[in-house]
Amino acid sequence: MFDRNLLKLSEEVEAALREGRAVVALESTVIAHGLPRPVNLETARRLEEVVCERGAIPATVAVLGGELCVGLDDKQLERLAESEGVLKVSRRDLAVAVARRADGATTVAGTLWIASRAGLKVFATGGIGGVHRGSLPDVSADLPELARTPLTVVCSGAKSVLDLPATREWLETHGVTVVGYRCDEMPAFYTRRSGLAVDARADSREEVARLARARDALGLEAALVVCVPVPEAAEVDAGLMEKMLAEALSAADEQNVAGRDLTPFLLAHMSRRSSGATLRANVALLESNARVAAEIAVALENK
Repeated sequence: MFDRNLLKLSEEVEAALREGRAVVALESTVIAHGLPRPVNLETARRLEEVVCERGAIPATVAVLGGELCVGLDDKQLERLAESEGVLKVSRRDLAVAVARRADGATTVAGTLWIASRAGLKVFATGGIGGVHRGSLPDVSADLPELARTPLTVVCSGAKSVLDLPATREWLETHGVTVVGYRCDEMPAFYTRRSGLAVDARADSREEVARLARARDALGLEAALVVCVPVPEAAEVDAGLMEKMLAEALSAADEQNVAGRDLTPFLLAHMSRRSSGATLRANVALLESNARVAAEIAVALENK
């Protein structure tokens, strides 16, 4: 049985949950591992502002000193953004981080696990993990966590460096409903289109809220994955994306980069190759997703 004493909710998050106000979970791996300094801290602060502007309470999730923190103050955000040696915490790493009283930035899977135990309903991230390219069956821990955690997850699809058709097939096989938010196909992170169909389209936050309530009424355990395309002005050209990805994969192979290090390596390589275009797209979609997530969270509480 889960020991709720391990949870440390900020006063603001605790009050919002008690009063039935909208709360949006935000992951912290993007702060410690996903974005370069100082963009990481600037973005973390901006995402919280965006959630507040749309009438919800931001709850950035992390492990600090072995405590499962839901809702961080500015000093804690700085600690994640500027410290060396912050662990990357997925579900499998939670026990290690808690036992060793470590600092850890939570992945999609780690954030989902903590947020669900804190009683949150909506989670905003950039892109989910998925099935990796290559011959080995390398599947991100994000996917099984999505299949067993009934939150509403707002993202821009799976990260474009992954095997997107295989990822889409995995989600379908395991009963995870993929919703296109004002779109008919799953976006591909830096680009707005992938050619992969969604299960349903929703054109308003109220529609998404109805879908989430229906999921809960049926007792279904999987997340509702709401896909929001990257803002058009920040989209990276699809042809350029494929060329940069091929170069990044070749560089990773030459340097024997694999496993959990592969995705951040590829994203960093592509950011350099694109003169920062992919980084700008990443920041833009993070803000857009946080905005949509906050609107959905408010709609869920306005029954």
